[in-house]
Amino acid sequence: MMGVVPGAVHPNGERLAGPLFAAIGIIVLATCTIWAATGAGLDTATLIVVALSAAWLVLLVPVFPRRVRWPWLAVAYFAGLLAGASALTTLDTTFTAFASVAYPIAFVLFPARWSIFAVTATAVIPLLAKEIWGGDSPTPAWVSVVSVVGPMLYVAWFVGAENDKRRRTNAALAEANARLETALEENAGLHAQLLTQAREAGVHDERQRMAREIHDTLAQGLTGIVTQLQAADRASSAESRERHLTQVHTLAKDSLTEARRAVQALRPEPLTDSRLPEALVELAARVTGTSGVAVAAETSGEPVPLLPELEVTLYRVAQEALVNAEKHARASRIAVSLTYTGDLVLLDIRDDGAGFDPAAPACGDGTGFGLQAMRQRVRRVAGTFTLESAPGEGTAVNVQLPAIPADR
Repeated sequence: MMGVVPGAVHPNGERLAGPLFAAIGIIVLATCTIWAATGAGLDTATLIVVALSAAWLVLLVPVFPRRVRWPWLAVAYFAGLLAGASALTTLDTTFTAFASVAYPIAFVLFPARWSIFAVTATAVIPLLAKEIWGGDSPTPAWVSVVSVVGPMLYVAWFVGAENDKRRRTNAALAEANARLETALEENAGLHAQLLTQAREAGVHDERQRMAREIHDTLAQGLTGIVTQLQAADRASSAESRERHLTQVHTLAKDSLTEARRAVQALRPEPLTDSRLPEALVELAARVTGTSGVAVAAETSGEPVPLLPELEVTLYRVAQEALVNAEKHARASRIAVSLTYTGDLVLLDIRDDGAGFDPAAPACGDGTGFGLQAMRQRVRRVAGTFTLESAPGEGTAVNVQLPAIPADR
């Protein structure tokens, strides 16, 4: 019924505690009354106090379940119980045993901290009452022993219960720390495994992207060159042959440009010589120089070196977004914004191009492939990718990644 800590009652014993302790008190009171009556006898005043004390013990039944909500009621009840016990002890030392009933009642009636004061009052007040109002009769030794042993037993119980509780708490914390260390080691292993998988998936994505790039640019350019050369061989006049050869020259020049751009996209070389903000500025300047599109790149916040996987992801997304804006959106202005916020790093690419409907099926011009590649890249490093666009309103790409430092 009682918990391991004094003052605690198990929820299942909440209904039985009041009647049980009231019954124990009445039994002890009846025993003391019979004992005293068989000895020197009892006068009328003592019997009246016995009857009042018995009735007061019965009141513990309704008081006990209300002790937490109305603590003043518990204090008043215990004061009345202690007054009755003190009066009986003054009238007859036999009732000192009844006064000891207040010890267990104090344990369950008050919280552990306040029960110490209740126990102290139980040990002192009846003894003082007997010394003051008990006449000249000496206090029996067993009365003094009970008054001292009761509090000592309580203190020993309380200290032992607290030590047991602290020991169990420390053991639980040690076990939890051990589980946490094990989980951290497992998470570290999983993180390393995920990074390895991310690298492998990144290689696979790069191969797919380059395959599409080669198909869309170099393969088509070479096909056009072959077609124009065949047409030049079949030309009936020098003027016609010259026109086809001019087309061959133009296609070859365009294919060479595309080949160079594809080679640069194989690995972000700017990141090997500079930090991500500077690399994005160089990328913006290069796109401006090759396409004539006004590209502005800016950085806000305190830049910190990030894990290589994160910086490569941000650079590749910016690269792909700029290619899409330049090649498909026919934008005249593009803004690249890199923001460090402490826990996150944000990348925004906005253009004033033609825009499109993100919900519409891919039109087969390579845009859908690039967007899918960007989403996959961001997803593999636990980031979020957001795309906003509408026909005639430009396109906005937003990426959020955890700002994990490179030295972690």
